[in-house]
Amino acid sequence: MSTLTEKFNTPHLKKNPDIRPGDIVKVHQKIKEGDKQRIQIFEGVVIARKHGKGISSTITVRKVVEGIGVERIFPVNSPSIEKIEVVKSSKVRRAKLYYLRTAKGAKAKLKNKDLSVAIAPEETLATETSVENPDIALQEPAPEKSE
Repeated sequence: MSTLTEKFNTPHLKKNPDIRPGDIVKVHQKIKEGDKQRIQIFEGVVIARKHGKGISSTITVRKVVEGIGVERIFPVNSPSIEKIEVVKSSKVRRAKLYYLRTAKGAKAKLKNKDLSVAIAPEETLATETSVENPDIALQEPAPEKSE
């Protein structure tokens, strides 16, 4: 079921990476000063994502500059946003990280996501798969005689 507004809005959606709370992102925003235009980068932690994944979705990004917290709300699909880069992802257990506003020290630190995949050594895989008779594999090897 697609409504008329969805048909109108879908061509205007941008292909942004999957942005979640806890991610450290760089937001490249176009700034117009007089007749000149430049790109300004705002790097910080995403503390909230609101309004779903539609045309009106926004992210709230927070960073600390000289001991003072600065938060900006960016409309994700705005034409003034050049691109959004995900620098690092963190493991969080909440959808909104507003507690980072008052957290100090270790409580303000986010845990890194462990993206490594456990891979078994090739030697163990080769010995397990090469056994043709499982009864033989269960027997203990005979002790070696030393002379």
